[in-house]
Amino acid sequence: MTSLAKSLRPLNPKSSQPLYLQLERALREALDKRILNPDDALPPERDLADELDVSRITVRKAIEGLVNEGLLVRRRGSGNFVAARVEKNFSKLTSFSEDMRARGRSPHSVWLKRSEGAVTPEEAMTMRLSPGTPVFRFQRIRYADDVPMALETCTVEASALSTLNAVDASLYEALERAGNRPVRALQRLRAVLLSAEQAKLLKAHAGEAGLMVERIGFLSDGRAIEFSQSYYRGDIYDFVAELSAS
Repeated sequence: MTSLAKSLRPLNPKSSQPLYLQLERALREALDKRILNPDDALPPERDLADELDVSRITVRKAIEGLVNEGLLVRRRGSGNFVAARVEKNFSKLTSFSEDMRARGRSPHSVWLKRSEGAVTPEEAMTMRLSPGTPVFRFQRIRYADDVPMALETCTVEASALSTLNAVDASLYEALERAGNRPVRALQRLRAVLLSAEQAKLLKAHAGEAGLMVERIGFLSDGRAIEFSQSYYRGDIYDFVAELSAS
């Protein structure tokens, strides 16, 4: 029996919970406990089925559930692997799209909403804008390959972009084309529990750990141009900062 099969929570055929859901939970626990590490290969489905005394369909459905959550990935001709965690370097001011491309991932977004209006009191205070200043608001789900990574809401001063529809794949690329890309930013990071709505959009589970990142981006003249709040899945996204004593 493989070391993985020995390490998994035992399955109970007499339980009211289907075997594939029991196996999905057992594999998820193995990921949480780092019995399985990023880029590790899972044993072949046939071997797992034989060793756990379940059908291949049971194994396949359990793995499909974790693939849909972004915890496992299928590599054609190679098998099933633990998804690599994505790291964000906190010391560099880069966009989500740039981060993903630098790691060999393919970024894309699913738009939830675009709107324009007057700045809210919270936005005015955060960005130091006058009441009534026009702003554009963007809400979307950010993906790496086919895995949802973050739920992002962003407010930009309307004068920074030509139109509401100027933003396609990357907000920072649109701001750069307009000559208004931020040159510095303040970021705050805190741990959160994902709400039911957030978890549904991110293909996670309600109450799971998440990371909320709030960013205020500034132009070279000191004006705040961007205010964003992003909720990241805590199970597949890490933030890294390089510190120096000098």
